[in-house]
Amino acid sequence: MANFDISSVDQNLAVATAVNAPDLELHDVREAPFQLYGFYDPKNEPVFKRMPTAVAEQVSDGVNELHYHTAGGRVRFSTDSPYIVIKAVMNKSGRMAHMAVTGSSGFDLYLDSPDGDSIHYRTFVPPPKIIGGYESKLAVKLGGMRYFTINFPLYNDVMELYVGVAKGSRLGEGVPYRKEAPIVYYGSSITQGGCASRPGSCYTATVSRALNMDHINLGFSGNGKAEDAMVDYMKSLDMSVFVCDYDHNAPNEEHLRATYQKMYDAIREANPDLPYIMISRPDYYTHPSFAGHDESIRRRQIILDTFHYAIAKGDRHVYFIDGEGLLRADGCTVDGCHPTDLGFYFMTQAVLPVVRRALMERD
Repeated sequence: MANFDISSVDQNLAVATAVNAPDLELHDVREAPFQLYGFYDPKNEPVFKRMPTAVAEQVSDGVNELHYHTAGGRVRFSTDSPYIVIKAVMNKSGRMAHMAVTGSSGFDLYLDSPDGDSIHYRTFVPPPKIIGGYESKLAVKLGGMRYFTINFPLYNDVMELYVGVAKGSRLGEGVPYRKEAPIVYYGSSITQGGCASRPGSCYTATVSRALNMDHINLGFSGNGKAEDAMVDYMKSLDMSVFVCDYDHNAPNEEHLRATYQKMYDAIREANPDLPYIMISRPDYYTHPSFAGHDESIRRRQIILDTFHYAIAKGDRHVYFIDGEGLLRADGCTVDGCHPTDLGFYFMTQAVLPVVRRALMERD
């Protein structure tokens, strides 16, 4: 059967495969005035990455592969150009059957205001089959100097990114984030962003954006297992809040029990006043007849044991979020586990007020 091209009947769903901009000027986002966030040393590394390769290699083969995925990466800038172009150099396609290519391999554009508010403007939609990266152009008919954020793909490597503007347009710095260290999120594929329809929709991005705060996404799909090398790296980071969301990736209850309190102790010793948020797995299966329900109860108890242990020690900066109710509504997941944008919205509604409260109580 021949493949059907939807653009033959609906031009609104067509994807541009070439950029028509004869006055285009391309700029490397590693250079000023662009400001990069969510990456490890992006101006000195040959590819974008979320942590040092030397550490990732010590953690696991999976983390070593996934630390090149650009989940949580952003670039901020301002321009008065009537259009914005991206040219991304990528060495993989990042395609999955149950996740939109706009989320796994796409970039989305946010319009920022000087007071820190940020709203989704458009998405740089990639072609169905990405080979070596892609180019995309978005019209920006807003007039005057405007502030923007571009979010990097959730499940793909990016070697280089160029932003294009019309020749003669002004380029400047983006809106600064709050003068806080980043929020650090550690966890599973859900933390990494699977299966958001675009990068800005995952809960790590939406929580941080609502607070106008920088963040680092250390979600590693299938590989958030609290290895000693990973914990040693995370405890060394300068961070304003630590969100621990790896329950889903712990292979079994024994592993969770052996690592959960141990990781808390290590991070707390290095960061005595750091707000520390614990989340039990959101794919809870709330009905007792569902497979995994009893296990979810036991795993949650392991996390609660660490939470109560911290409270008993006098820790005033520890918080617990029960994953049981996070994805209960119809349409919250694509496969019974990974959230849709609706699922990430509900996760944001649960996580955001706790992060906000933690920041207030820390101060």
